[in-house]
Amino acid sequence: MKLPTKPWTLLYQIYRQVLPQVRTELAAWEKIATQIPDEELRNQALASLKDKRFHCEGGAVYGLLARNKQKDIIRFIVAYQTISDYLDNLCDRSTSLSEQDFRRLHESLLHALDPEVEPGNYYAFREEQEDGYLCSLVTTCQEVLRNCPGFLNAQPYMQQLAGYYCDLQVYKHVAEDKREALLESWFARVEQEVPQMSWYEFSACAGSTLGVFCLAAYAAEDGRSGTDFEQVKEGYFPWLQGLHIMLDYFIDQEEDRIEGDLNFVSYYQSEEEMTERMRYIKEQADRHVLALPDASFHRMINKGLLAIYLADEKVQADPKVKRQARQFIRFGGMPTVFFYMNMWMYRGA
Repeated sequence: MKLPTKPWTLLYQIYRQVLPQVRTELAAWEKIATQIPDEELRNQALASLKDKRFHCEGGAVYGLLARNKQKDIIRFIVAYQTISDYLDNLCDRSTSLSEQDFRRLHESLLHALDPEVEPGNYYAFREEQEDGYLCSLVTTCQEVLRNCPGFLNAQPYMQQLAGYYCDLQVYKHVAEDKREALLESWFARVEQEVPQMSWYEFSACAGSTLGVFCLAAYAAEDGRSGTDFEQVKEGYFPWLQGLHIMLDYFIDQEEDRIEGDLNFVSYYQSEEEMTERMRYIKEQADRHVLALPDASFHRMINKGLLAIYLADEKVQADPKVKRQARQFIRFGGMPTVFFYMNMWMYRGA
């Protein structure tokens, strides 16, 4: 199966091949979620499937990289992203502020990348319990990866990125007066592993699942070495993942302020500093994907990321954010404008 090389051919394949399967997968998980016996867990599972479905729609684009294994990898991506979104809901609106509880919940994301591990009770440190939804998601991920010829070579890098992600989710959701200290201390421990950046920019880079999806897609093929997968990981982490999550926080600024949630964009000292750092992160993301196989595809993803987030209705509702968004759209040139107009019409429809 040939990869798209132009924005319009990419969109054609997304609409014809990717989105229909994503809808089918999400409908199946929704049916299972409705059977969760605990009301709070059931409500959060259903809310994440409804309100965050665009995360699965966007992430599933990486299924195209898997060529003939596209359906399998989209199945993995939807299941893995659904775990992430569900846990984010549980932690954001949690009945708990326990680091131990959050750590245990997020073990599910690590187990999903290890087919040798038996899923367990991820609710051991909280009052609410359910009887299989989260374990079913984990098992689905394991089943897909078990049948990927390149998985064993990709696994260490997938687990490294997932480890960063889980650490972030634990530290950012604890009691408000502890969050910053924990995140800064964590950054101090890993600062030598990444290029020069602030603790909040590193936290954003850790908060994306795109690198895991890309590695999974390439693992569907045989013949790639550990060095090949390391190159893929470095193409996505930290810069492309940072671009992804900084855009996510950019559009959520007002919502996070109202809810009292941590927002990494708010730590910039001025609008000018934020704009320049976003430009720099986007340029670094473009530069680092040049060394990857299918480089033109990954560059289109960068341009599409800008469009996906900046076409969000939250941007349109805030004149200040909308004005800033116009500057970001210019970073991506005409392909981003094309994606932006398409996404704006798609979401309106």
